[in-house]
Amino acid sequence: MKAESDERRWPAVAAWAARLLLLPLVVLSAVTLGVGWLITRPLHAAIAGEMDVSRDLAEDRTPLFNTITHIGSTLADTPVIVALTAVTAIVFRLVFHRWRESIFLVVAVWSQNLVFLLATVFVERQRPEVRHLDPAPPTSSFPSGHTSAAVGFYCGVALVLVLHTHRHTILKVLWWALGLGVPLFVAASRLYRGMHHLTDVSWGLVLGLVCVAVAGHALLGVPALMSRSAREARLSSGTPPRWSTSP
Repeated sequence: MKAESDERRWPAVAAWAARLLLLPLVVLSAVTLGVGWLITRPLHAAIAGEMDVSRDLAEDRTPLFNTITHIGSTLADTPVIVALTAVTAIVFRLVFHRWRESIFLVVAVWSQNLVFLLATVFVERQRPEVRHLDPAPPTSSFPSGHTSAAVGFYCGVALVLVLHTHRHTILKVLWWALGLGVPLFVAASRLYRGMHHLTDVSWGLVLGLVCVAVAGHALLGVPALMSRSAREARLSSGTPPRWSTSP
């Protein structure tokens, strides 16, 4: 009976995941590539003024802000994000006694990374023509991977904490202030350090937020992680998953 139930359940779960997770990410990838093509080709001259922003920031650099922005950039370095995601996923599992929040965070972080890598391969936008304060490939300017990764992780963590913070408005505001503040700090740092154009960090913010929204909608109420009775009822009725903090 269990084998028969699994045979009925997993095709439905797979179709559901494809509709709520994979399809939006494919669309996001296509839109990201389209935006990259627009800003590097038809709209290149129209947005040339953003180079002035990079030059002005480079001319006004100071040792103090070099240090501060180094910290901001480091907060979203790949090794840092990978380590923080792994540790936080384990903590979520131990605290909430289930995998839902952990899987959500991993998907939110890694989905934006996959879209970013795809864009760097096909868009190949040159970085600003100023002195770069961080080492990086010269043609991976669009989108800002540091910015999108910061949104994926820090906003993802903030969303989980907000959903589990009941009747504490101040705490919810604090979680969102940190969750949004850190990515903005990272974006400003990458812009200051000559690593990206303004449109690069702007789309990095959009990319990260969309990945968090898609992963949250698809996974924080995922049928595969619900109780068997609730899961089968949800799948049989065709009702989409809802935000929930219950096991």
